[in-house]
Amino acid sequence: QVQLVESGGGSVQSGGSLRLSCAASGYSYSSWCMAWFRQARGKEREGVALIDDYGNTAYVESVKGRFTISQEDAKKILYLQMNSLKPEDTAMYYCALRTSGYCSWSSSWYNYWGQGTQVTVSS
Repeated sequence: QVQLVESGGGSVQSGGSLRLSCAASGYSYSSWCMAWFRQARGKEREGVALIDDYGNTAYVESVKGRFTISQEDAKKILYLQMNSLKPEDTAMYYCALRTSGYCSWSSSWYNYWGQGTQVTVSS
């Protein structure tokens, strides 16, 4: 059974940093895509960063240069390093796994989701 467990959220002031982690277990797919999504109150869920099994990454424009997605293969942990945080980054952050190497910004393409971790940035 695939499980994704996020951690690392919290409250920071504008300009601060946080590192989110997502521990994955129960899968052994050779081809996959993992992603971080976020959902602010009253807004739709949006993709923030993607990484595939080749190590290719992609970012939504609003976080380019500030966020970095990475994955530790051996421990199956997905990270999202978030620097220069802004109040508009405030949201619940979710990690997601797609059991295919084709990444997508569409949340409906992902097979498994974590429970989310809250990030709050104050001005």
